[in-house]
Amino acid sequence: MVRRTAKESARAPRRTTSLSRELIIETAIELLDSGGEKALTLRALTVRLSTGYGAIYHHVADKSDLLATATDAVINDVLSGAGTDADPRTALRHLALGLFDAIDAHPWVGAELSRQPWRPALLDFYESIGRLLDALAVPEKARFDAAGTLVNYVLGVAAQNAANARLRAGSDTDRETFLENAAAQSWRIDPRRYPFVHAAATQLREHDDREQFLVGVDIFLAGISALR
Repeated sequence: MVRRTAKESARAPRRTTSLSRELIIETAIELLDSGGEKALTLRALTVRLSTGYGAIYHHVADKSDLLATATDAVINDVLSGAGTDADPRTALRHLALGLFDAIDAHPWVGAELSRQPWRPALLDFYESIGRLLDALAVPEKARFDAAGTLVNYVLGVAAQNAANARLRAGSDTDRETFLENAAAQSWRIDPRRYPFVHAAATQLREHDDREQFLVGVDIFLAGISALR
């Protein structure tokens, strides 16, 4: 009988089913969602998937490749779930909200897109926006600026929203307390010098980030109507 060492006994059992690229990406997303980019290591993947490094490298080149591919997968889910609404205004609104919600659920996506803004999936997102603007009869010369404005708005607001969530998580402060503190600071501002900021304190405490984001999208939609 061959005796196993304590180190060998402690190892996770090898998987008996085939390992696919899709499963690797799905597991990578789970690691990223639970612990951020620092949690995504090839070592963590081998443990979670009960496999070796060679099997991982057969499907992805390195951590950067894995992070980029996971980002594409999240955005592709947004595009596939956008539907084919007959009204381009409604479709555009759903598409923008879909990316906002995706970055809210996966904060690391916003950071990765800022590093690699020309990911294939984001290009597909731009293309979808462009087609919808065309359907809304936005003049061709204005389409480039309009698409860039909307995408930059979505990515910027979503990334900031995700950053605020990470900040609250690191300080053990919930959203309600965070907004209460921000509102309290606004109330202490000199109302003669900053009348708007002072008056907005109540709305700051009660506002909904998602609803406020949609107001911005609606302002954009109202603006492009003037371009026609």
